[in-house]
Amino acid sequence: MKSENQPEANFDPLLPTALKHQQLEFTAYIRDPDNNSAPAEIEDRRMAIYRELFYNNIEGFISGNFPVIRKLFDDAQWHKLVRGFYSNYRGQTPLFPEIPQEFISYLEQVNPCPDKPFLRELAHYEWIELALEIDSTTIDNEKINPDGDLIQGVPVLSPQAWLLSYHWPVDKISPQQQPTTTPEQPTFILVHRDSEYSVNFTRLNQVSARLLELLGSSKDLSGNECLEKISQELGRQGDPLIFDTGKNLLQNFRQQQIILGTTVP
Repeated sequence: MKSENQPEANFDPLLPTALKHQQLEFTAYIRDPDNNSAPAEIEDRRMAIYRELFYNNIEGFISGNFPVIRKLFDDAQWHKLVRGFYSNYRGQTPLFPEIPQEFISYLEQVNPCPDKPFLRELAHYEWIELALEIDSTTIDNEKINPDGDLIQGVPVLSPQAWLLSYHWPVDKISPQQQPTTTPEQPTFILVHRDSEYSVNFTRLNQVSARLLELLGSSKDLSGNECLEKISQELGRQGDPLIFDTGKNLLQNFRQQQIILGTTVP
């Protein structure tokens, strides 16, 4: 995918000029048949095979990875959106699994749907499941005590537990619910992959999100120290309710394999 109709290419300097020109004509037409002519030497029946095959592959891949977004558009609107991405965006990867990231970049850079200001965040929310499914980060279990004390010890957050923050309520968007005004409060989502490679999504409140944020950014804070910091931030230092709630959260996170245990001294 290129942003110009006639892109520059690193062709073999020994390649005949006529063949270079034909290849440029071919690729420009495949990307944007409405604004480029097909090579005169190739019959339309054959060009149609390539034209439809290339586009259908990209369209099918995008619609499969962004099912909620697909439902927000009728067929004409959807193909206009995908065709704009396919025809005009300068992609940086030849790998199919990375195409969703390119689509997100396109939405961010071009903003093709200003009437749907939440679209880029929704695309990221839908893509994150694939990203976590293929994440290859390893876990050094020898440095983790799975039964460690989560209050006195230093809890270990799973590398497959990702805390996300969005301006828009991405988990509630549907064809019937498409917000146009940014809510006052952000939406916190925890997405995590368990040992069975099942990816789960959980909406969090501000306190649980802050606890996970501290666990992920501070590798030497005990569970108790994290809860003390949260109570101070809330202006409720020493409040037993904060600590009781926090202890339950830590235990629940361990049961869900969001927390793997505590660091081994």
